[in-house]
Amino acid sequence: MASNAANAERRLPFEPEGPDFPYDCGDPDPISRSRWLLVMAGVVAGFLALITPMPFADNLFTGWLRAVLFVGLPLLGLRMASPAGWTAIFARVGAREVKLMFAFAFLNIVISFAVGSIVKAFGTVTANAGIADAAQLGGAQLTNFFAKVAVQLLGEELVTILPFLAILALSRNMTGVTRSSAVVIAWLVSAAAFGLIHLPTYDWNLIQCLVVIGSARLVLTWAYIWSKNIWVSTGAHIINDWTLIAVTTFLAPLATSG
Repeated sequence: MASNAANAERRLPFEPEGPDFPYDCGDPDPISRSRWLLVMAGVVAGFLALITPMPFADNLFTGWLRAVLFVGLPLLGLRMASPAGWTAIFARVGAREVKLMFAFAFLNIVISFAVGSIVKAFGTVTANAGIADAAQLGGAQLTNFFAKVAVQLLGEELVTILPFLAILALSRNMTGVTRSSAVVIAWLVSAAAFGLIHLPTYDWNLIQCLVVIGSARLVLTWAYIWSKNIWVSTGAHIINDWTLIAVTTFLAPLATSG
């Protein structure tokens, strides 16, 4: 009972009781400092596979290949670093987890709209060309686009949550900061990094990437902090982006024609 109370005291106010983060110093299968390099190598390799230009035009096959490598290479690095515990970032998905996905997706849409409106009022906001181009698709092409986006968003969760867990574990092991401080540091740094990797997507608009994209990332990572289940943050991310794509594809043309 005392240990449970101590564990609850170490948690952030918006982090319910339940399983703790994997691979940390208190985990039965922690990842050592040197093995975190394997994880980060997989993250970097997956991101490079997604963005590296090819000497020929992308097609259906290469688009899916990029998305699969974006997911597969970080997972490969994690499996090499933790052969017995690499699946610890995944947990079961039931009705509770689905409700959390929709709740965090809704919160993310509200916050992103509010922050985006403020930034737009004081400067220029660049549109996401990939989402805008979806309005030109139809039928099988549009279905393929939605499906590939879902896979790619799992990759985006991996290249954010794995660094989050690495920063969390290394902060506690190397600096001795409290658990709450380590979580906040990892949360903020990983969100900023997520915003920065979107710079090419948003025409190198630093304010938009750090403030708007970074704010959205804080909400999505909160979904993982709350649930300790990457399926929840991925589901919230998919619901969020699919909603934006659907609005752009189906509602925006109606508003323009009206």
